[in-house]
Formats: sequence, structure tokens, C-alpha cells
Amino acid sequence: MEPEIITVLIILVATVVLLIFEIVRIDIVALVCMLALGWTGILTPQEALSGFSSNAVIAMMAVMILGQGIAKTGIMDHFSRAVLKKAGVSRKRIIGLMSLSVGILSGFIQNIGAAALFLPGILNISRRGKIPASALIMPIGFAAILGGTLSMVGSGPLILLNDLLRNAALEPYGLFSVTPAGLLLLLFGIGFFLLFGKFVLPYSESSNKIVSEQEKLIKALHLPFNIWHYMVSPNSPLIGKTTEQSGVWDTFKLNILGLSRGRDVEYAPWRETKFEAGQEIALLGNEQDVKKFAFAFNLELEERPGRFASLNDPETSGFAEVIIPPRSEMIGQTIRKHSLRKRHAVEPVLLFSKGEEIRGDFSDHMVIPGDTIIVYGLWDKINDLKSSANFVVATPFVMEKKYPSKTWVALLCFAAALGLALAGYSISMAFFTGAIAMVLTRILDIQEAYQSIEWKVVFLLAGLIPLGVAMQKTGTAAFLAGQMMTLVQGEHPLFLVFTVAVLSTLFSLFMTNVGAIVVLAPLVINMAQMGGFDPRPLALMAAVCSANSFVLPTHQVNALLMSAGGYRNADYVKAGGGMTLLFILIVVTVFYLFYL
Repeated sequence: MEPEIITVLIILVATVVLLIFEIVRIDIVALVCMLALGWTGILTPQEALSGFSSNAVIAMMAVMILGQGIAKTGIMDHFSRAVLKKAGVSRKRIIGLMSLSVGILSGFIQNIGAAALFLPGILNISRRGKIPASALIMPIGFAAILGGTLSMVGSGPLILLNDLLRNAALEPYGLFSVTPAGLLLLLFGIGFFLLFGKFVLPYSESSNKIVSEQEKLIKALHLPFNIWHYMVSPNSPLIGKTTEQSGVWDTFKLNILGLSRGRDVEYAPWRETKFEAGQEIALLGNEQDVKKFAFAFNLELEERPGRFASLNDPETSGFAEVIIPPRSEMIGQTIRKHSLRKRHAVEPVLLFSKGEEIRGDFSDHMVIPGDTIIVYGLWDKINDLKSSANFVVATPFVMEKKYPSKTWVALLCFAAALGLALAGYSISMAFFTGAIAMVLTRILDIQEAYQSIEWKVVFLLAGLIPLGVAMQKTGTAAFLAGQMMTLVQGEHPLFLVFTVAVLSTLFSLFMTNVGAIVVLAPLVINMAQMGGFDPRPLALMAAVCSANSFVLPTHQVNALLMSAGGYRNADYVKAGGGMTLLFILIVVTVFYLFYL
């Protein structure tokens, strides 16, 4: 064995050990691996740093920017609501629907692009459904990888395989030649998490309910949190009355969060606003008080929030603690005189003044420095309060401004990137063109584009890519493949199929999947010809198994989703180990029975 091969094997083993046991951060491990290859002379400085200019890294950065641009339009919010409407809060239903959707999509676009497109929606569903992101992201990421085996354009290795077959004077495969195997892999992969996800994912019943800042505030202050929706009937005695005349605050202890005005909604309606027949009302309060109000004024219950959906969405509205500072112009005024509702479209629910808690109608309370008002409203309205010198908003909240008017522009940028990639242009160039198009069309500014990139993932990939270069340059990859292939000579054909599957799986863990198929395809073709078998099915299986990269977060999709899910390497070993064994079992069985 040559010294260069021994050196690469030592670096390989050390890297694997560090990645598995998480002695240091994975991106640091990757960078140390890269430097070790350079300082030992295995790679030149240019080769050692080549990962930073690789197509994989550039494509990864581009899809992060594209995903952020899509998310900024709010289109994935609508998708999230549709999934939750269909699946409710059932973790299994959400995993099933999302995994099937992303899997089918990744059969026709690069799986990294599909994963990036769905990630904002997954995170929204996690927040809305009170389900830990770690219980959703890994299954959907694995489905994106498995979906890449649905067609010959679903992943880099399958796209590249036909070129490798042509180089070997063999007939290429058709677009859907791999679909039967890929469909079984996707369905069984989804089933694996539906059946065993509870045991293999970093998910526990105790963490099922995420306690948000809103829930903490509601519990601490005993705030009402149910929003009821009613319609003013034609014969309602409420018609013609103002909100103040209705006694909604002082008599019924309720708050009106919204009132429809034709097709529009008036949030936190002013006290002089009059009720009209056919109006919809969004009421905040206890069920018993709401029923008394509805009975007194003959209101009709509306089962769905309708045009008040934003008031029911924690992503767009909620409670906030607003403190009155000494410099506020509200000092010495009442809430009535300041017209808090009319000016700022937020509903005051509770007041703390001099240690006293005041509920109901406190419109005539004289405001003093230090008073704290609990308001309910849309986050963009509360954000306006936050930017005003008259208020100090003490409740933390994240308000990401959406631009639905740019939805079609963002989708066009994304579709153009996909179209260029499918047309045969470089994936990195295609996706990066789409990313820059989003900046030029002002969907994102350049600072937002930089912030959307997960640099930990970039350095992880850039650091590990040179390891694949070293394995090919020194002949380590050929040495390992040759050693394993000597074991199958003269054995049962099933053993040959199994060996190729395992070999491709192992290579995909430590090399890019494209690099793995480049190394393996010629070896597999030669081995099959030596054994008297058709080499095409074995080469196809090697390309499929290059997607069997679940035990470590070295696959581009896993690397992209690792931070969002808060996963550790041990989580991938636990869940990915079972998926890897299932993958090999299905692929070996299907290819041995139906392809060879």
C-alpha cells in the first residue's frame, strides 16, 4: 500500500470519528480535514481550497437565497395553512403530506432545491402546530433525498450516469427507468418515520408543546386567548349602536379585535364606530361572556375566521406589553383622548398602574409614567408602536414583512433557475442566476441575501469536498473499491448486488454523491462484465445508492437542514442507521428481482 493511500485513510478515519462523536463542531472538523490534506502534501493548496469554488457549495448558497426569497413573499405561509387545515395537528399526517409533496417535487428538480423551497413552510407548520421542528425536518429532508431517485433528472448521479454509460459504449436509460425503485424507496422511507419516527427522532412527549412567549404572557397575566367570530343579524338590536354604547368593554368584559367594513377589516374599531347588519365581529374573551353578548344582541356564530384569519395566526398577531415612558405624549392624557384604537389599530385589553390591575373599560384612566398596557393587534401595528417614542414594547416578537405582490416574480426567478438546470446548464450557474435575479428584482436586498446563507453548512461542504478529491487523486477510492470487489468473484449474484449497494453507500458518506458515482461507475461496469452480467443495472443501482447518505449530515440536503432542525450527528446516526439498512434492503431486492 502506497504512503499516500495510508495517509488519506488515516485522515479519513480521523474525520469520521470526529464527525460521529462530535468532539468539535462539524464545520471545524471539515476545515481541519481540509488543512490536513494540504499540509501533508496530499493536495496542493489550490486543490485543498477547491471546495470553496465547487459547484456544490455555490449551488447550496444559491438555493438558500432562493428559499429565503420565496419565503419572503409569504407563499409558503399559505401552503402551511393548507397542510394544517388538511392534517390538523397530527404529526404523522403532517409528515406524510409534506414528505410526499417534497419527494415528488424532488423527482424532477434537484433535491436540494426542493428541500430549500419547503423549509420555510416546515418551520411555519412547526410554529403553528406547536410541534418541535426536529420532529418534522429530518423526515422531510430524507424524503427529498429519496425523491431524487424517482427519475433520471432527480439527482446529480442519475443525471451523470447516462453520460458515463455512453462513454462505456452502453445504452443510456430513459427518464422514468428508475421510477419503480424510486417510488418504493420514497413510500417505504415515509412509512419508516410514520411507524418508527417516535423512537428514532429527537422528539419526546414532554417537548411536544413548545411554550412560546405568547403562551407565557397569557398564563402569567391570565389573559383571554379565544377569539370568537359572529355576524350581526338583520334584526340585531346592535345595529346603529356604537362600540361604546354596546357595553362590550364594561358590561360584558370583552374586546372587539376586528369589525368588517365591506370587504375590508377595521382592526380595534374606534369607540364611535357604528354596527351595521351583516358585519362580522371578532371578539376576544371568555366563552361565557361571549355567549351573553351574542344572546343579548342576537348575533349569529361564524364557525370559520374568514377575513379575520390574520387575527388567529400567531405569526401575524398577538399580545404585547406596552410601557408608557416619561417622555411619552400620552402622559396626562386618557386613552380616550389619545384615541389609541383609532391612531394605532390595537386593542387595549389590560392595564397595570401603580401596581393595580385594571380590566374592562379603562378609557378614562389618566396615564402616568410607567403604566403598562397589554394590547392585542397585528404585529405590524405593534411594530409601529415599537418605533414610536411614545411607547416601549417589552414583549419580544419576530415580524417578518411579507411581500405577496412579488410572489409571481419570486416564483418566476425560481422557475427560471430550475428551467436552466433542467436544460442542461450548470446547476450552480442556474441557481445562482436565479438568486441574483431575486436581488435585482428587489425581492431581497443584498444584505438579506448574505444573511440567508448558513455559513456553517458552506464551510462543512467546502472542507469535506477536498477529501473526495484526495481519495480519487491518490487512488484510495480505487483501492477500497478493488479490495471489496475481490470478495464477490465467484460468489452468488445476490452477493455482487449487495456489495455494490454497500460500496456506493459508504462512498456517498465521505464524498459528494456525484464524486462517488464517477469513481464507482467504471469499476462496477468492469466487475459486471467480468462476471458475465449486464453492467447497466448495476451502474444504475450504484447511482441510486449514492443517495443512501443518511448516517452523517454530509449530504447537501442534510447539511442544509441540520441547523434548522437543531440536530446533532448522533441524531443522524440513530435515525439514518435504520433508513440506510431499509434503503439497502429495498434496492438490493428490487434490482436483483426486476432489473438484473
